[in-house]
Amino acid sequence: MSLYAQRGVSAQKEEVHLATEKLDKGLYPYAFCKLYKDYLGNDENWVNVMHADGAGTKSILAYLYWKETGDISVWKGIAQDAIIMNLDDLLCVGIYDNLLFSSTIDRNKKLIPGEVLEQIINGSQELFDELKKFGINIHYLGGETADVGDVVRSIAVNGTMAARWPKNKVVSNEKITHGDVIVGFASFGQTHYEQAYNSGIGSNGLTSARHDVLQKTYGAQYKESYDNSLDESVVYIGPHKMTDAITVDNNTIDIGHLILSPTRTYAPLAKQLLQENFEDIHGMIHSSGGGQTKCMKYLHNNFKIIKDNLFQQPVIFQLIQQASGADNREMFQVFNMGQRLEIFTTEKTADSMIKAAAALGIQAQIIGHVETSTKKELQIKHNGETIIY
Repeated sequence: MSLYAQRGVSAQKEEVHLATEKLDKGLYPYAFCKLYKDYLGNDENWVNVMHADGAGTKSILAYLYWKETGDISVWKGIAQDAIIMNLDDLLCVGIYDNLLFSSTIDRNKKLIPGEVLEQIINGSQELFDELKKFGINIHYLGGETADVGDVVRSIAVNGTMAARWPKNKVVSNEKITHGDVIVGFASFGQTHYEQAYNSGIGSNGLTSARHDVLQKTYGAQYKESYDNSLDESVVYIGPHKMTDAITVDNNTIDIGHLILSPTRTYAPLAKQLLQENFEDIHGMIHSSGGGQTKCMKYLHNNFKIIKDNLFQQPVIFQLIQQASGADNREMFQVFNMGQRLEIFTTEKTADSMIKAAAALGIQAQIIGHVETSTKKELQIKHNGETIIY
């Protein structure tokens, strides 16, 4: 059993999918988000969507960093994580504007004071204001903030995003076909709209990142930061403190900021591509939970996906793998490994997408292609190894 599983987490969320398998799949069963008929406007040419996601266990890392350094500003990054994990999912069905957002914050009031809530709430509005500069309008409708110390040990930050969208502008993934190339967009580096270097970690796999990278002292000092029923052999087993410094791309960054890099949004780029290249966008995948295997869930037919030109593994994932000893198979299932958005398109269109990304400071390249097959299969070719899912 993997360390990830021993910590009570599943990258593939098999039990969740089993529990929901009898539910309505929506109008487009292979679309990245579930879309329904237009209940709000009762127009057959529009669809409705309501989507929920959050920062996950990354909030625990913010808690640890804040307690260790006193830097309360890290909570603004958690606000961004909760929002972007919703927004970038919706980008993958073609939606990029006129969105509604409601936040849900559950906290243990004894440990999380009002100052932290202010950072999260105000940080949310600041992000919406920034996105508005790119023509991405998200309306903040408030939400629920609950003091539930009996339920959460520290804090959980989540959100719900809703939209009404024209049916003829939906990306359903049903156009993915033999011969498509896959353009991958980097999750690491620094875009023109980011204030600092982004490690690319996103908001998935943070249970492993936390326990595999950070040292035992965190478990001893902050019992509220983990499930105390876990075997101590899988709790904070790494070599690092959050304040340990590391050099990345000529920048000196501490481990804490590497793991807490706010989830990058691709919204400024995705809006442009959806407006200019909509007909040539055959599918869009947000490589979040499930990492580089996420695309398998959204194939409408038997295809073989071959990813043979992925980005060089960013430093944060090298650190996690070195500390955990996880094999490549597990790493690609749990983490985005440096590429969190992929678009299935024609080879001709791929070049213009790569140029558009470069203009915003986002690395992009063709990472693979699609072939017909007798079954759904994914091949990842990495450093001479072929991994088959």
